Amino acid sequence: MTTVKPQADIKPLRGVRILSLALNLPGPAALRRLRAMGATCTKVDPPAGDPMHTYNHAVYTTLHEGVKVISADLRDPAGQKTLRNELARTNVLLTSFRPSALVKLGLTWKALHKAYPALSHVAIVGSHGERAEEPGHDLTYMAEMGLVSGMELPPTLFADMGGSLMASEAVLKAVLQRTRSGKGVYLEVALAGAAEYLGLPRNWGLTSPGKSLAGAHAGYRIYPCKDGRVAVAALEPHFAAALCKAAGVEAIDRNSMTAPATHAAIAKLFAGQTCRQLTALGTAQDIPMFTLPE
Repeated sequence: MTTVKPQADIKPLRGVRILSLALNLPGPAALRRLRAMGATCTKVDPPAGDPMHTYNHAVYTTLHEGVKVISADLRDPAGQKTLRNELARTNVLLTSFRPSALVKLGLTWKALHKAYPALSHVAIVGSHGERAEEPGHDLTYMAEMGLVSGMELPPTLFADMGGSLMASEAVLKAVLQRTRSGKGVYLEVALAGAAEYLGLPRNWGLTSPGKSLAGAHAGYRIYPCKDGRVAVAALEPHFAAALCKAAGVEAIDRNSMTAPATHAAIAKLFAGQTCRQLTALGTAQDIPMFTLPE
């Protein structure tokens, strides 16, 4: 009998050596994913350490599990020697510096490619092109792309984590390209670009006011219930039909899910039940919903 291995056991980057100089969140988060895909990962921290180590040691530890961390001052000869020794046995270099900082460290793509032709470089920057020198962080990139509402901060660091996904994807591209050509490549990942990508559904109008995914569809909303809230995502006709049946709406057609009467009936259904009761209802009637107790 053939045993099918779970997807988690697939290690496409086994044998690939990654060297990271990237600090804070996007680079280490990408490195964690690359390590999970089988890469051998080494990180160079400055003598003062990664800022993440200072303001959240537990997160730093999680991100660097299985990663060899060494300390070196890349601005002095000894640190440069350590870096060169590591680069000589590295397949992909990961950085998160501004372009001007890479110039000061002698890590321009031209210099790297000349010294290490098979080495690839994945550079995480704030924005592409001339704007790569501008200061910024997750919040500013999110705000620029229209993803910050009112005075409340986003619930998580979308641009940083989206950028980490794009960076790990770029490493896979670089490894695949080197396999084909034998030469390293330079790839750039912008956190502003990650925020822009995450905001595409909004730009496409999918979540604009009056649209189904903005609450116009009675089956795709957040409703209050007796002891909290319930997020319901009954968009597909069969899910919407099950929800309407539970709410006592006898018949639905293409337009009825936006009708005020349908909204009112579903709101009444949820308002009269507890989170526990609604969880049981969702399970029994196969309705996609998630309760949020107070």
